[in-house]
Amino acid sequence: MRPFLIFDYDGTLHNTLKIYEPAFRAAFRWLVEEGYEHEQTIPSGQLASWLGLNSRDMWEAFRPMLPQKVKEKASAMIGNAMVQNVRGHMAQWYQGAEALLDALKSEGCQMVVLSNCKRAYREAHWEEFSMERWFTDFYDCESFDFAPKTIIVQTIMQRFSGPYIVIGDRKNDLECARACRGRFLGCLYGYGTEKELYGADFLADRPRDILTGIHRLSE
Repeated sequence: MRPFLIFDYDGTLHNTLKIYEPAFRAAFRWLVEEGYEHEQTIPSGQLASWLGLNSRDMWEAFRPMLPQKVKEKASAMIGNAMVQNVRGHMAQWYQGAEALLDALKSEGCQMVVLSNCKRAYREAHWEEFSMERWFTDFYDCESFDFAPKTIIVQTIMQRFSGPYIVIGDRKNDLECARACRGRFLGCLYGYGTEKELYGADFLADRPRDILTGIHRLSE
């Protein structure tokens, strides 16, 4: 039986740092100006480590002691700037991602996206990249009150039958695969580490390797 494919988005298809870094740095300047932070340069590698987390988990990892209202305002600033960047055609997919999806679609694969993102972000990307060409649906965590992927995937399982393969670059994607009793294909070119993806059933060094991995895991 052909597996049902559940794709992560940021760090798997979308090279998120291109639009996240300028959005975060603008919000951080606001935090400095308002006296919540002191002037400093946050390394790009640290920013990348937050990609794939939902916004609540990101702020808990970065500045858990900030007042909640401040976190929410800074988060909204980042989210709005990222959506504007997408609408301004600044978002970039990884090289080979569209060719990969074309190949999977031609093979008759059914696919959805499951992402720790907000609703407006999901809508902007869906329109910008005409994602309906490949995907049946795009699930964002805001629509599920920022529940973890292990919970959201239960909704996918009720709608689509398995077996499942989850494709992603972070530990939460691995956990999602285990939650739906599926296989996990880890993306080493994304924002997670090889250690974080330990236990993957296949590891891809670049998007085109995903096709090989899906064929192997479908045997």
